[in-house]
Amino acid sequence: MDVIFRSVTIRDLVEGYIDNREGGVVGYGERLDIRPPYQREFVYKDKQREAVIRSINHGFPLNVMYWANNGGDTYEVIDGQQRTISIGQYVNGDFSVDDLYYHNLPRDKQDLILNYTLMIYVCTGTESEKLDWFRTVNIAGERLTNQELLNAVYSGSWVSDARRYFSKTAGPAYEIGSDHMKGNPIRQDYLETVLKWISDGEIEDYMGRHQHDANAQQLWEYFKSVMVWVKSCFKIRPRLMRGVDWGRLYNEHKDVSIDRNVVEQEIQRLIEDEDVTKQQGIYEYIFTRDERHLNIRSFPKAVKQRVYERQGGRCAECGEEFPMSEMEADHITPWREGGKTEESNCQMLHKRYNRRKGAR
Repeated sequence: MDVIFRSVTIRDLVEGYIDNREGGVVGYGERLDIRPPYQREFVYKDKQREAVIRSINHGFPLNVMYWANNGGDTYEVIDGQQRTISIGQYVNGDFSVDDLYYHNLPRDKQDLILNYTLMIYVCTGTESEKLDWFRTVNIAGERLTNQELLNAVYSGSWVSDARRYFSKTAGPAYEIGSDHMKGNPIRQDYLETVLKWISDGEIEDYMGRHQHDANAQQLWEYFKSVMVWVKSCFKIRPRLMRGVDWGRLYNEHKDVSIDRNVVEQEIQRLIEDEDVTKQQGIYEYIFTRDERHLNIRSFPKAVKQRVYERQGGRCAECGEEFPMSEMEADHITPWREGGKTEESNCQMLHKRYNRRKGAR
C-alpha cells in the first residue's frame, strides 16, 4: 500500500463539480469520484454541512480526507465524502450559511473559501488492502457501515444495480418490504440483510463472486420470492414483523405447507397470551415450536419462594430436599398445553429434573 500526502484547494476540488443524483457526484476536474453510484446518499443534516463551511470561513482545519488512486490520474473519495459534498453544494449555491449564499459573498470572501487548502492522503493498493484501509481510516464524521465499505471494495456493475433496488427510500425493495425490513435503505441495511440471507452470512464471498455480473437480478428475484412467501403465510403486522430473520425462515421452511387461516388464529392467540413476552418470536415459533423464541414469562421470585416453602424445600419430582439455589420453577401443566404462569400451576424441581422435562 502506497500513501502520499496532497494539498488540494477548494478551487481545484470544485472544478467540474457535478451532482448527477442517481449517477453519482464528481469533482476535481471530473477526475474525483466523490460519491460513486454504489455509495450512500448525502446524509449530513443542515447543521453539519453549515459547520463545515463555518470552519472554512474561520480558517479552521477540517479533518484529513482520504482518496483512493484508481489509476490514470483518477481518484475516489474513501473518507470525507460528506464534507466534500457539503463544500461542493455550498459553492454550487444549493444552501446558505448565516443567510448568505456563496454568490452573495464579496469577492475577497469567495477567494478565501476557494483558496482554502484541504489535507488529503491518497492511497494505492489491492482490493484487500483497500478494504483494510477503509476500515482503518473510517474514524470520523458519518462513519461508513460495513456494507458501505464492502460496496466500495467490490464496486462495479453488480453493486450499482443492487443499490438501485435496495439502497433507496421509496425504492423497489422499500416498496415491497418496508413492513418486514428493519433499518435504513440509504445506510445499506436492506442490502446487507438480503445479502446475509442469500449467502448464509457469507456476504463478502457472494459479493466477490458476483462483482462483475452485469446486474443484481438474481438477488432481486430472491428478495421478491422471500416477500411473496411471507405475505402468503402471514397477515401483515409491521410492528411484529420488522427485523424477523425472514430470509433464513424462507430458506429453511419455504416448502412447508402452511394453512394461513389456522396460523392466523394461532398468532392471534399468542399475541393475546400475557405469558408471551417476545411477540416478534411468534413467527420463529410457528415453524420450530421452540418456546425459547417467545420468552415465556417466568414465575416471580416471591411465587417461587412460597411454593418452595410449601414443598418443604423438596423437589416435586424426586422428593429430595435441596437448597433454593438448586431449584427451578416449572409449569405443572406445560404452557404449550394451556398452563398459565400463575402460582397454582407452579412447582419447584431440582435443576436436573426441570431441564430433563424441558428437553422432552
